[in-house]
Amino acid sequence: MSTGHGGNLRELAALAGCRPDELLDFSANINPLGPPEMLRATISRGLDALGNYPDPASADLVKAASEALGCPADRIVAGNGSSQLLFALMRVIGQQRVVIPAPCYIDYAIAAHRGGKTVKTIELRFEEGFAINWQLLAENLDGTEAVVLGRPNNPTGVSFSAEVFRSFAAAHPKTLFIVDEAFIDFVTGAATLASDLPDNAVILRSLTKFYAIPGLRLGLAIAQADLAEKIRRELPPWSVNTLAQMVGIAALSETDYARRTLECVDRQREILAGELTGIDGLEVIPGQANYLLVKLGPSLPDASQLARKLLTHRIAIRVCDNYAGLDSRFFRIAVRTAGDNQQLIAAIKSALSIAPRTARKRPTPAIMFQGTSSNAGKSVLAAAMCRILLQDGVRVAPFKSQNMSLNSFVTADGDEMGRAQVVQAQACRLEPDVRMNPILLKPNSDTGSQVIVRGKPVGNMRVGEYIRYKPKAFSAAKQCYDSLAADFDAIVLEGAGSPGEVNLKHHDIVNMHMAFYAKAPVLLVGDIDRGGVFASFVGTMEVLDQLERKQVAGFVINRFRGDSSLLGPAIDYTQRFTGKSTFGIVPYVVDLGLPEEDSVEFKSGSLYTAEVDGHGVDIAVIDLPHISNFTDLDALGIEPDVQLRVIRDPDDLGRPDAVILPGSKNTLGDLAYLKSSGLAGRLKELATAGKTELLGICGGFQMLGKSIDDPDHVESETGRDEGLGLLDVSTTMSRHKTLSRTAAIHIETELPVSGYEIHHGLTSAGAAEPLFRSTAGEVCGLAGENAMVWGTYLHGLFDADEFRRWWIDRLRVRRGLAPLGEVQSVYGIDHALDRLADIVRASLDMAKLYEVMGL
Repeated sequence: MSTGHGGNLRELAALAGCRPDELLDFSANINPLGPPEMLRATISRGLDALGNYPDPASADLVKAASEALGCPADRIVAGNGSSQLLFALMRVIGQQRVVIPAPCYIDYAIAAHRGGKTVKTIELRFEEGFAINWQLLAENLDGTEAVVLGRPNNPTGVSFSAEVFRSFAAAHPKTLFIVDEAFIDFVTGAATLASDLPDNAVILRSLTKFYAIPGLRLGLAIAQADLAEKIRRELPPWSVNTLAQMVGIAALSETDYARRTLECVDRQREILAGELTGIDGLEVIPGQANYLLVKLGPSLPDASQLARKLLTHRIAIRVCDNYAGLDSRFFRIAVRTAGDNQQLIAAIKSALSIAPRTARKRPTPAIMFQGTSSNAGKSVLAAAMCRILLQDGVRVAPFKSQNMSLNSFVTADGDEMGRAQVVQAQACRLEPDVRMNPILLKPNSDTGSQVIVRGKPVGNMRVGEYIRYKPKAFSAAKQCYDSLAADFDAIVLEGAGSPGEVNLKHHDIVNMHMAFYAKAPVLLVGDIDRGGVFASFVGTMEVLDQLERKQVAGFVINRFRGDSSLLGPAIDYTQRFTGKSTFGIVPYVVDLGLPEEDSVEFKSGSLYTAEVDGHGVDIAVIDLPHISNFTDLDALGIEPDVQLRVIRDPDDLGRPDAVILPGSKNTLGDLAYLKSSGLAGRLKELATAGKTELLGICGGFQMLGKSIDDPDHVESETGRDEGLGLLDVSTTMSRHKTLSRTAAIHIETELPVSGYEIHHGLTSAGAAEPLFRSTAGEVCGLAGENAMVWGTYLHGLFDADEFRRWWIDRLRVRRGLAPLGEVQSVYGIDHALDRLADIVRASLDMAKLYEVMGL
């Protein structure tokens, strides 16, 4: 089973009977975080320089290493990996005898032999923890030799202190000491010997392991200037290519990456060592690096047998029987990520026929839709996937850890959540549950939002405050996900915005970090209707790090119009560039019939475009800067005799049959906007003329009144302002937030209505008359004379088909048109969801999608 070195993926994959990318490789000791994020950007920037020869002296790289390591540039030699430098060094040194404490990296002896040297091996004893016996080493020195030491040792991970070494080197000034620091950066608190180099020492350093670039190759040798020059002359011309030089320069400044690496390796090494020690018959050497040496007891299979069994699990380990001083009882494993390490432990127990203490529950199958941008269609596709899974007999639920939207909904338990997950819950035929959207952000300024966690507000936070709060919010989101996933057979997750927002990724809790937690493969959705979709796919993949790219299963092209066969070359190009396939092309669906998630489409004016040409009623909707719950208008938008116009300029208002002031997340701020824009004056003119009905919902209701007080600055810093004075009511903002589902009747007609209330305001009536009364007897709407000006806190009021038709007919009569007298359109989305599911099912490779989900 020995392959000479670890990391030979082609050979190991052939033995495992799988593709190299399907193998979990513990045989090579590479940084578990993968390369730094700068890698792809640096390589991309360097491609234009490949038309020229690289700098043969690697001058800029050597300068960067000099500054990072604290040693003169003339002592530093750059090479194509530290192994190349080791072989060159053995050819130029004058010493003919090389002393090597073993077990150790097998190429020490090979390089020495190829350099014409004789090799003396000194045993590092298992009983002594493989520590260097300095006295025994001294007894084998006479001043004519070179000594090769690993700091830390490979494969044991055991290191030694700089102080002990410097004292020993000083005591043997004629001996040349070659210290291999290939893994020193993984040892917390260990400083390189290069900054205070003894005269009789050479340091070898590898950038390959720590920066996870074994395929690129880069190493450094640090020696006294004369010996360094001999090594340079021994190397072939241009031994370090242009890209390796550029990556090395960038890598040496990656301090945050180094910190995160040490935190990860220290933690995961401790956990992994503990798990292995808990398996009877395994003994773990307490190393300090990013790998562990393990000894199998006599009652267990040997390492070769274990390795063969693990390959059936597509896991590779390093059998150590070709290390001097070790035998077939030893194997070495890299420290990888927590999930990978757990897979290894489970596979070892299976291979050794050890039953786990508790059966590990298989993660709930999941799929996540992320986008190349906001409004790419993630929400709609997630809803479609929910309905498809439901149709196929799967108990499924939706989940979005964090939603930023002013469109919210109140659950039966009085919790507030985003409307998008409400629609997705309806696709699953489930009652909306706040676990489906545990964090809701409701912007109330350009830099701040109300933060709602598990359905309840926890306060208003500016951006910086919320970033500091995010770890607590993410903990709540993960708890909600675990609870939801335990109750269902599959989860459909939705991301937010784009996973490629490089300024947000480090504190992300809704895209890739959530995908990792849920173990959900990601489909990246791009809106081809807005153009640039293939560049967006490629660009997004380029700014993702290695683990994030691995999480992406493929792409979905959304909102396509035309002949899809014309996309073939572009799809092929994208797959060649990214290595990811396209799961399907979803057509542009006209009149989808589902509520929009946010105000993008509303503010574009494209949601409500029907014109009735004098045969229906004209309803104007004021576009407030902080508009919320504009989905209150969706039911009106489906009526054949209603023209809805979105108004933001007073000159466009005209004389409609009705004007709706919708909800607002910053009522005082939007009231100020009405006044400064001239819209307030125009609304008062319409009210005076008496031919246009004015109604306000929630924040709009408050604005219609005489005054709004916000003494605690719940929504605004303004504090107080006079309202439009069109309705005899006054409002005071309260820290307490009303969240309730309400059933009521329209008092005049006794028609039933229902909806939900989400507001901080407490509104008191003057001469205004009750308009709606809840089943509990409470007034939930007030009207002025002749009900030409009225308001209510009920969101979803117009969803009631009979009341909606009665109100539209009243507008028709006032306009001089005959009332239609009966319901023209039934507002409901179940049919729309079935239609959407049929379209998406036909557009995507469902068999492949189910396969990546594990269904």
